[in-house]
Amino acid sequence: MKLFVAVVSGLIFGLGVFFITSPRRVTMQWPLFHLVTSYQFRLTQLLIPATFMGVAMLTGWIVVSMAVAALVATVPGVGRPQIHTRNEQELVDAIATWTEQLRDTLAGSHGLEQAIVATSVHAPFALRQNVKKLASFIGYGSLEDGLRRFGDDINNSTADFVVAALITASQHQARDVGQLLTHIAQCARDESKMRSRVWVGRARTRSAVKIIASVIGSFIAGLFIFNRAYLQPYSSIEGQVVLSCILCAFAISLSLMQSMAKIIEPERFVRRRMTGIL
Repeated sequence: MKLFVAVVSGLIFGLGVFFITSPRRVTMQWPLFHLVTSYQFRLTQLLIPATFMGVAMLTGWIVVSMAVAALVATVPGVGRPQIHTRNEQELVDAIATWTEQLRDTLAGSHGLEQAIVATSVHAPFALRQNVKKLASFIGYGSLEDGLRRFGDDINNSTADFVVAALITASQHQARDVGQLLTHIAQCARDESKMRSRVWVGRARTRSAVKIIASVIGSFIAGLFIFNRAYLQPYSSIEGQVVLSCILCAFAISLSLMQSMAKIIEPERFVRRRMTGIL
């Protein structure tokens, strides 16, 4: 055990000296070097070595401590940047509301560009900045390029239907734009209801993930506190390697179960033309 700890400590120390003494101006082809030297330090990253030291002091198992620290490093906001997700259901509802506003404004004998400008003030909050940006762009650029930029900024397949309908109406002077926008708004409302039903239906999966993680964590903590002798076979190197594999399988299983609760977004079909104004 002491020899293993000495080897691991020497490798970590040598790697640290290598990164510190390597010239910054030298271009290296090793992808890991660019990954390490380009990261941004966050205070929460201190939890990784703290976890390693805490588990090592509590258990004396170096391999398991490294595995637990690696698991902590995969947590968003700790070892990797925080994942910011938007409320897709709120966005779809906002698209439906804005589409209905466009339809009602067009019914008052306003042109398409004037209708977009008029609705930019009272657009839903989730879309207000995007609609204002679109209204500002069409003041000096073409409507088609502005709509494509609008679709790229929102990055939602439902918004692409609205963008495609408006582009078609601007190019071919379609007469039934109001009816088409009504149909798109209704489809957006139906999609919002579908997302709500799916979210509620998959709540059982999310609850199962939390319960399983809590039960297993409590069971392991109980063994450490009340029956340490039961875990004595894992004190060897072989036992720690086996236990680390179990922890990795456990983490992968939780990740797969969590992914089951996500809604897969369809691909967009309206893209900005590269020949347009950039």
